[in-house]
Amino acid sequence: MSAHDDHHPSAWGPHDWSHGAPHNSWSPFIMSVGIGIFLFSLAGVYRWGEMIDVGSIALVFAGLAIVMFGLAVFWRQDISFDGAYEPKATGTPFRGIDIRKVSVWIFLMSEMMVFTSLFSTYMRYRFGIESCESVFESGQWVEGTSVTCFEPAGHLIASSWFHIAPGAINTFALIVSSFTVVQALRYAKKVDLDHKVRTKLVTRYLGATTVLAILFLSLKMIEWFIGFPLPEFLAEYNHGDTTIKSLYAEGYLINADSYQHHYYDTAYLADHGHGISHDTELYAMMESGTHSGGQMMANIRVSASTFYVTTGTHGVHVLGGIIGLMYMTFKASRGGYTPENAVSIEYFGLYWHFVDLIWVIVFPFFYLY
Repeated sequence: MSAHDDHHPSAWGPHDWSHGAPHNSWSPFIMSVGIGIFLFSLAGVYRWGEMIDVGSIALVFAGLAIVMFGLAVFWRQDISFDGAYEPKATGTPFRGIDIRKVSVWIFLMSEMMVFTSLFSTYMRYRFGIESCESVFESGQWVEGTSVTCFEPAGHLIASSWFHIAPGAINTFALIVSSFTVVQALRYAKKVDLDHKVRTKLVTRYLGATTVLAILFLSLKMIEWFIGFPLPEFLAEYNHGDTTIKSLYAEGYLINADSYQHHYYDTAYLADHGHGISHDTELYAMMESGTHSGGQMMANIRVSASTFYVTTGTHGVHVLGGIIGLMYMTFKASRGGYTPENAVSIEYFGLYWHFVDLIWVIVFPFFYLY
């Protein structure tokens, strides 16, 4: 037998896994090129939320098309994988561990660095820039003039139970999705199950995970761009408004240099019986006539940027998970997962649990505090 007979002749798959793992796949390289084109072109499309280069949009979609082509190549190769061959690492310190598992953990470590940078940036600005609440209460502002301060998204989102509802539901959805993906792995590993029953259960739980992930992104889009109405009898719990406005409608945007919030309006506070604390400088200044009150405008571009970049980055990871889950659900429906190759679900589960864990940190950081 010649050396060329040791590997399947096709670089695109499906593969005869009895010959060993195919080492001639171009899909990782293809996807890397596509992601690079996408990110670099996306950076040129917007600046402070304003479109500056329409031509870059074509490159954005070209990058996405290249990524999807790479995924199609990868999926075509993977669809035939039955667990017949699982290469092990041979070098220290990963000797004897599945190479794919090592790769996933290295990838997750790099992802941890990404989110650590985002969280540390948020904390640096959160504690380094005076909060808009402090600026308002100090009275060091003039109506009609924008003041630079830090306005956490949580001040708006947590202002009513209904504003925070999408984020709270999303938290529950992702936690449950971690359970469903574990259930899919559990039944895929069971050796005493009938193959048809296993196929049905694994497909069901992977499908449920997909639905929960789609629910997460849908609520995120409602929260950011759409908003939702409230019954009239609930309006009193939402500042007298029968509509939960989206963050976009509220004006909480990356390019918001004159943001206004009802809390920073002395007339609103007086009309709703909230008043201004007697302990604040603003109250003393208004009492003495040196400050006429009014509505403070704030430049919140930094605080809004930290919110959207961090939550948007997490949302992209959820979107990536949805794409992977759709393929895995399809493969499971064709009986593609057995005890021999159930570790493929385990490796995806490592990524998905990481995404869930990041959200458990993002939610209190950006939605409650």
